[in-house]
Amino acid sequence: MKEKGTEDVIDLREIVKVIYKKRKMFAWSLPIAFVLSCIWILPQPRTYVTSVTLAPEMTGEMTGGALGSIAASFGFNLGGGQTNDAIYPALYPDLFATNTFMISLLDIQVETIDESVKTDYYTYLTKHQKKNVLTAPFIYAKRKIKALMKETPKGKSIEGDGGINPYMPSEEQEMLLEGMKSNITCDVDVKTEMIVITVQDQDPLVCAIIADSVCGRLQKFITDYRTSKARNDYAYYKNLTKEAKDDYEKAVDVYSDFCDANRNTILQSALSKRDKLENDMQIKLNTYNAMSTQLEASKAKVQENTPAFTVLQSAYVPVKPEKPKRMLFVAGMLFLTFLGTIFYMFKEDIKNQLMPPSNRG
Repeated sequence: MKEKGTEDVIDLREIVKVIYKKRKMFAWSLPIAFVLSCIWILPQPRTYVTSVTLAPEMTGEMTGGALGSIAASFGFNLGGGQTNDAIYPALYPDLFATNTFMISLLDIQVETIDESVKTDYYTYLTKHQKKNVLTAPFIYAKRKIKALMKETPKGKSIEGDGGINPYMPSEEQEMLLEGMKSNITCDVDVKTEMIVITVQDQDPLVCAIIADSVCGRLQKFITDYRTSKARNDYAYYKNLTKEAKDDYEKAVDVYSDFCDANRNTILQSALSKRDKLENDMQIKLNTYNAMSTQLEASKAKVQENTPAFTVLQSAYVPVKPEKPKRMLFVAGMLFLTFLGTIFYMFKEDIKNQLMPPSNRG
């Protein structure tokens, strides 16, 4: 036993001597780790990543004034400030997390870079995805276990969008949508309101097509939302203008027919009726002019409420795959194997150090 006051000292020279003495262990541990790492990582499908950066239109209502600017400088968002919009940029990532938005992307037509596949996105995801053959048995066993434990209700299909019901997707459809949500993401900088849409896929051209299409779908969704009331007002005033025009034209016809039929009449009753028809025609003309003015104003409102998005970085076809990092993975596994081998060499010493002093030999 060590005397009181003495301390255990790690002698690096002794450690190096032991490692050198047992260096033959590395001769079998490292090659085995290298081979197993290559067997695992080489069949893993490679994925490409592309991104689109958008700058949305910033108006005084959307910025929230001075208070919103101060909060944004500290990385906070006051929920759109003084804007009346229910959907502001900070909520765009939540929009991407909805099944409805993901399902709306399944009808996008895609094409692989080698031109071997030209189909819709749903068919591409379900029938043209590469898989690691080593993980197939585990996936199959997992599904069988779930099937034995409980019977999963199947979702009812609807027309279009791959036949996926957003309210009741099946287990396989839910897995498909979850995979899409992890591959298609949207990030918003709360300080600058910059929108970054990132897409990853096994094919570089499909990756760029989906990124560009998602950008367009997002702009269309926000534009439809921002202009929905103005478009409804425009349709309403368009209908009223048409009715006012028809009423005015009918009044003109009635007035003209009466004047032609009573051209030489000097009866007061005829003159009074003519004046009445003329006044009625003038009222309908004024109504028609007023509705036309409202129609033009509502048309201008649609354009005014249409948001403008500046594309700072458009979609591009990536050249190099993003992951998996094969060399980095193999190097990491070799490093862990090296540490594990050293731990195995000194397992007895470590065990003795962990034992109480009274039980040490």
